[in-house]
Amino acid sequence: MDMRKLWIALFLIAIIFAGCSPAATNESLPRAANTPSNDKQMKPQAVPGQDKHKDISRTPDLRDGPEDQIRKPHPMTLSDLQAKYKSTFLLSGSSDKREIALTFDDAPDDHFTPQVLDILKKEGVRATFFVVGNRVQAHPDIVRRMVKEGHVIGNHSWSHPNLPKLRDADFRNEILKTDRQILSIAGYLPTFVRPPYGNISENQILWLASQHKVVVNWNIDSLDWKGLDAEEVKTNVLAHLQPGAIILQHSAGGKGQDLSGTVKALPDIIKAIRDDGVKLVTIPELLDMPNGK
Repeated sequence: MDMRKLWIALFLIAIIFAGCSPAATNESLPRAANTPSNDKQMKPQAVPGQDKHKDISRTPDLRDGPEDQIRKPHPMTLSDLQAKYKSTFLLSGSSDKREIALTFDDAPDDHFTPQVLDILKKEGVRATFFVVGNRVQAHPDIVRRMVKEGHVIGNHSWSHPNLPKLRDADFRNEILKTDRQILSIAGYLPTFVRPPYGNISENQILWLASQHKVVVNWNIDSLDWKGLDAEEVKTNVLAHLQPGAIILQHSAGGKGQDLSGTVKALPDIIKAIRDDGVKLVTIPELLDMPNGK
């Protein structure tokens, strides 16, 4: 009986040692390392700072947004346009010639324009009138008088709008309709255009150039449109005289606008310019360009 128990004990010990043998252990290790199930469960761990651009949630945003939302192209200023289009957007003539051009905007009306024409006729001066088309239509006889007395007619739009605010088609109609009105009375299509308020866009300059027109503003502003008296108008003009200058005055205005200051100042302005040995000419003469076709 004791021997039987001994054999049983030895048998059990043998079984235990067989299960824990190195061979069994070595056999199981490769399977543990290479089992597909383990491969699926293993995931690469992110390395700190490996791809910072994918996660910027902790980076403060730009206050007014990225560059492409803010840095938009801006319209060019009148000074920029004049510098860029020196041959088609003019403010003055050559300073080499002792000549100055008198110009009058917003004509014709039946009150101030005849007074200005009377003074110019008396003084023997020819000027340039930038006329508004619907006013030419209303006062054709006054424009005929301008042409008869040797003055030059320029285009100042049909209804005096702020041109850059117009659609292309409306802008072109303002110019072309006025051209036709001037042609019917003066007998030519004007070369020179003065935009109302002096305002014009780059695309409008380019279109006018394609029509063989020249934009003419000024470099001396009488500021008579402010309703100034004669002495103030004279000071604004005479204080800035220089050869090649283009002087802006008005021979008509808006409803209720008083231009008596410019009428009264005109004889003294003409005399002062002549006394300085400077010749008064029209825009075509000053710029050596034809007045129309």
